[in-house]
Amino acid sequence: MRRLSRKVGQVRIPKVGWVRFRWSRAMGEAKSFRVTRDAAGRWHVAFAIIPEPIPAPGTGAAVGVDRGVVVSAALSTGEPLTVPTLGEAEKKRLLRLQRALARARSGSKRRAKVKAAVARLKARDGDRRKDWVEKTSTDLARRFDVIGIEDLKISAMTRSAKGTLEAPGRNVRQKAGLNRGILASGWGRLAARLEDKAPGRVWKIDPRYTSQTCNACKHVARESRESQALFRCVACKHQDHADVNAAKNIRDTAEGYAVAARGGLPLGGPANREPQRDLLLVG
Repeated sequence: MRRLSRKVGQVRIPKVGWVRFRWSRAMGEAKSFRVTRDAAGRWHVAFAIIPEPIPAPGTGAAVGVDRGVVVSAALSTGEPLTVPTLGEAEKKRLLRLQRALARARSGSKRRAKVKAAVARLKARDGDRRKDWVEKTSTDLARRFDVIGIEDLKISAMTRSAKGTLEAPGRNVRQKAGLNRGILASGWGRLAARLEDKAPGRVWKIDPRYTSQTCNACKHVARESRESQALFRCVACKHQDHADVNAAKNIRDTAEGYAVAARGGLPLGGPANREPQRDLLLVG
């Protein structure tokens, strides 16, 4: 490959020749590349380059990340992060196109044209989600030394609820909507990119009871989570945003794991230590 200007480069493709591409980011030396075409009809060239991990800030700061559907990622600092989606006008246009696609005759040119327009809108939505994940993961890797995130089994969580003819599922439409919301929030990609950019600094935490545990007094009660957004402890009356409270619990656990990995005592563990043998007095 060779560079023509700040934003334009050329790559030599076998049996095609030199092809221009948009130079979207800084690159090192590439040993190979791959050319692909997506569902929207766009061509992409990807170079095989392993980027360097983002260095830790060295401040000792830790953060917990609680992933959800309404709030895509709630941080223990109190910051709610939400994946950008299509605007209202774009959603209405997508709905009109999908209706037109349903009415179009199979194999017709009109159907192919409408199908390409739907693919372009969905690709735009996917591009925004990928851009959000990249910016969010880079920001977290630069700001925090320890990053705690739930160890979620996303493939199992988004499995269809249809069931079989003999044992049909229940609330299939509601489960399908939940699955779409989970996948649209970019849970898996966010966790993967955090591990790529901050290797050794990301701790996956067991998600059980993180949303039912009070971060102030550690009391566990399902009744404390009054709604999707409100957490009010039934024991100490501590009140917080439900997702932020869960993110704080994730952060505390991740800090304990990080301290234990460095050879220290886990946070919250016993501080008393037995005396050394060479200091024992024999009376």
